[in-house]
Amino acid sequence: MSSSPLVLTVLLFASLTGLVVLAPRSSSPPPAATPSPPVVGDGVGGGGEDGDLALFRRATLDGGEGAAVAEPKVAFLFLTNSELTFAPLWERFFEGHGERLNVYVHADPAARLMMPPTRSFKGRFVAAGPTKRADATLIAAARRLLAAALVDDAANAYFALLSQHCVPVHSFRHLHATLFPPPAAAAAAARRRRRLPSYIEVLDGEPQMASRYAARGEGAMLPEVPFDRFRVGSQFFTLARRHAALVVGERRLWDKFRQPCLDQNACYPEEHYFPTLLDMADPAGVARYTLTHVNWAGSVHGHPHTYTAAEVSAELVADLRRPKKNNTHDYMFARKFSPDCLAPLMDIADAILFND
Repeated sequence: MSSSPLVLTVLLFASLTGLVVLAPRSSSPPPAATPSPPVVGDGVGGGGEDGDLALFRRATLDGGEGAAVAEPKVAFLFLTNSELTFAPLWERFFEGHGERLNVYVHADPAARLMMPPTRSFKGRFVAAGPTKRADATLIAAARRLLAAALVDDAANAYFALLSQHCVPVHSFRHLHATLFPPPAAAAAAARRRRRLPSYIEVLDGEPQMASRYAARGEGAMLPEVPFDRFRVGSQFFTLARRHAALVVGERRLWDKFRQPCLDQNACYPEEHYFPTLLDMADPAGVARYTLTHVNWAGSVHGHPHTYTAAEVSAELVADLRRPKKNNTHDYMFARKFSPDCLAPLMDIADAILFND
């Protein structure tokens, strides 16, 4: 009995489908993921705004609170536009503690660093952009440093922003014990504050606040930053990891503070963005003072006092360490030092600076 053409077509289609289903499937592996570019290296060139955004996305996704680690680390973030003159002193400070710290450097591409980097600084430069005093580029540079440190090592738990003119005035051992108290003290601190704090100066009611607030034009900061939430403080801070991640992931206030100023004489965004943001986001989580001492007596053109070699002494170190009335801890760092201070500071490093 002959089959109709329709039946033959159906049978042929079914047989071909079966061959396809029963045929062995390719076992080739999926294409390998493209590795993420490194966040530190020897170069000082920048990746532009697109590179910044990609880095910030990585930091926001991977930053967070960080994994639980046996030995939390301190990330030292150096923001510079000239030679790292005090690198030998920092090397003495870091000596013997390499497993508990990381170094990151943002060097303005226009700065021609002639001195070869010392061991802890070699290969630790992040993609950098131009920087200018009293300008939002300093905020952008600090955010790059924070983002790179967040991505680079999950054990980075504190992030200390420093300049090339900063020096340590306590030992690394003392700093680490201050930031990460022994278990009993840490438990007491957790009960009081729930988490370890960030050390950032947060001030209000200071002179010239009104003119600084209006530097971008009347109402330019609204509605995100009302005047009564506008704060000021030192641009040099030591942030806990959660706050570093907050700074890197934040856009609303950054879009306000990056606007150009109409009154350049009242424009210091690097002194306002960080304290304003953290005071608005987590006022109970910041200590409201910085660990970096600065001497504003006799300041010149908005620059603090610069110490010279003749001023370096045991008495000066004791004075630089001494905390202000409401500060819980000593100062750990100090600025601003002229390059000729390196030799006398090295001379007293072991006996005085780091003998605590």
